[in-house]
Amino acid sequence: TEIGVISLGGIVKTSSLKVAGDRFDNLITEYIRQEHNLLIGYKTAETLKKEIGAIIPLEEELTCEISGRNLITGLPVNITVTSTEIANALEEAGDQIIEEIKSILEKTPPELSSDIKRTGIYLTGGGALLRGLDKKLANALKLNVTVVEDPLNAVINGIEKFLNNFNEYKSILMSPENNY
Repeated sequence: TEIGVISLGGIVKTSSLKVAGDRFDNLITEYIRQEHNLLIGYKTAETLKKEIGAIIPLEEELTCEISGRNLITGLPVNITVTSTEIANALEEAGDQIIEEIKSILEKTPPELSSDIKRTGIYLTGGGALLRGLDKKLANALKLNVTVVEDPLNAVINGIEKFLNNFNEYKSILMSPENNY
């Protein structure tokens, strides 16, 4: 998860957190193993994340039937998993993301706080598609959170605009952050 504060076409603060798609899949796999004594593969975990994945309990519960190997009998079995179970599995990861955003906001120059309060946070990438992430962040941070249009392609679309207008945006390449 990449977190950045951008102002006047430049990067003000950034952070990188090793909590994203693969970590979500690992948490789902571990949760299913612990709660159901069922061993599933990462592909199954990814399917659960995409089909019923949520970071908070949903108003309308979603379910998905999966197959795996029972850890006690060693036999293949089917179970039904709910979106609430996935939210429970991903709770810790959501909390880590919130804490990192808070940390970045605390390090952001105070003159930008009113801009952040006014414009809010924008989510891009695959994680933005996780049901309820925007609501969880908005509630925890007391900020507006917007999932951008076409979040999976937002980065590549931004790179295209950058390259098409290179002279206008080349100053972004020189970041005030030492570790970016």
